[in-house]
Amino acid sequence: MTHGRIVSAPISRAELAGWAEDQFGDWIKAVVDVSRGVMAVGGDLHADDEALLLADGSRQQDLWGINLYPEEEADDWIEFDSMINIRPRHGNRSRGVDDEGTRARIRAIAERLVEAGQGS
Repeated sequence: MTHGRIVSAPISRAELAGWAEDQFGDWIKAVVDVSRGVMAVGGDLHADDEALLLADGSRQQDLWGINLYPEEEADDWIEFDSMINIRPRHGNRSRGVDDEGTRARIRAIAERLVEAGQGS
């Protein structure tokens, strides 16, 4: 899979693991819209998922790039690391997500959209 898709209803970890296997193996890129509570998954670049959400009505300031590891558990399944997160004018100076509240919102959305439990 090279084209991202918008996830707005829950999917299983196994389904996400299958998408990841088709792309990078054990992980997959995603962009979360913290305002709309949706995410785009599976673009070759975080910018691809970002563009998909922008075309669907999202606002850039609400979009945050993450990597998902469906086979991992607890906090290890989400990695906050993306070039689209670098926004010095908005107080985010790293590829991560510097604000703890924003990280919590991203995690809550990802956990709601990807059902808990082990992947495949």
